[in-house]
Amino acid sequence: MLDLPTFTLVHVVASVFGIVAGLVAVGGLVAGASFRTWTALFLGTTVFTSVSGFGFPSTGGVSPAQVVGVISLCVLAVCLVAHYGRRTAGRWHSTYVVTAVTALYLNVFVLVVQLFAKTPALAQLAPTQREAPFAATQALVLLTFVWIGWSAVRATRAPRVMA
Repeated sequence: MLDLPTFTLVHVVASVFGIVAGLVAVGGLVAGASFRTWTALFLGTTVFTSVSGFGFPSTGGVSPAQVVGVISLCVLAVCLVAHYGRRTAGRWHSTYVVTAVTALYLNVFVLVVQLFAKTPALAQLAPTQREAPFAATQALVLLTFVWIGWSAVRATRAPRVMA
């Protein structure tokens, strides 16, 4: 069993790797390409991050982080079926794209929450995360991912597979 600081570090590092790999994998989708290695890294680290998030101490009751974790795991389950089970054939391609972009968005959503909670300058701007700077940032992130998802779904040509 890892102590809490080490566990937190492993969780955060996996999350950062997942976000970076997800940006590459989803960027490939927007460009009409499929990067197998980046996709596997993205999906693996994102599943690990979502599962490991439940290993943090809880003060009782269901937390917003746990709700996001459950949603993420449900989205990832469909994503994995679409990608590996159904090989993104037919409509499964759009299902894969939407769920991959959604999983990446959820990781970035949590990143923004953590940045506003842990970065002193951002915490001063939005100490309760109910203030306008936090809401505006999350709205911008959401709109960006909606645009990315729309662009990736519209990339109608068959994806080129790359290592």
